[in-house]
Amino acid sequence: MIELVPAIDIIDGKCVRLTRGDYNNKTIYEESPVDMAARFESLGYSRLHVVDLDGAKSKHVVNIETLKKITEKTRLKVDFGGGVKSDDDIKKVFDNGASMVTVGSVAVTHKKMFTDWLNCFGADRIILGADVRNGRISINGWKEDTEEDIVSFLKYYVMAGVKNVLCTDISKDGTLSGPAVSLYKTILSSFPTINLIASGGVSCVEDIKKLDKEGLHSVVFGKAIYEGRINIETLKSELTENENINLE
Repeated sequence: MIELVPAIDIIDGKCVRLTRGDYNNKTIYEESPVDMAARFESLGYSRLHVVDLDGAKSKHVVNIETLKKITEKTRLKVDFGGGVKSDDDIKKVFDNGASMVTVGSVAVTHKKMFTDWLNCFGADRIILGADVRNGRISINGWKEDTEEDIVSFLKYYVMAGVKNVLCTDISKDGTLSGPAVSLYKTILSSFPTINLIASGGVSCVEDIKKLDKEGLHSVVFGKAIYEGRINIETLKSELTENENINLE
């Protein structure tokens, strides 16, 4: 049963979307992150993916006050990522209301720190961020590509107890060109028990249905909402024909 997770990316306290992770190729939207989160909640969504793009670039959490306002003014289950690089960062994020934290770069650069967090906070509250470019893991706001391939990267952490994996094909992100279905099929064939969360490229309801058919646990989507490709007010009715879609 696929779960729908709308996304809010933040730069300078505003909702933005990047294309392929390029900070020089961004679109700023008028809605404040807090107002947008409240709108998602009013439409019946219960989960929200928040990315602190300032934090990802700065290598420490920046938009903590925005997270606090979202979690104070809504009951959304927020998973937060971007700039979580230290014990202080992750504690601050949880203390300000996040239900889950997405961690990517630390899982590459400080494996012991990541596994310590996994053991301390529990596998249900930690999401492993696996951002992929040309089959390799990318870190630090997608500014640095590593030599680690996606399968070996996931194998290490699945054996360490990871349950939740958010995988973004950077070449797809913000392009509205369709999700990386073949990549997700490859991952699920190797790790069928993980909760795999798709991110990047979603442009329409049919894209979501394709991901559901392949057994994805959740799908994160943002630009398709802001560009009017997916109408979040009518999305529920559009998907009622598919009983496997989980809107809650």
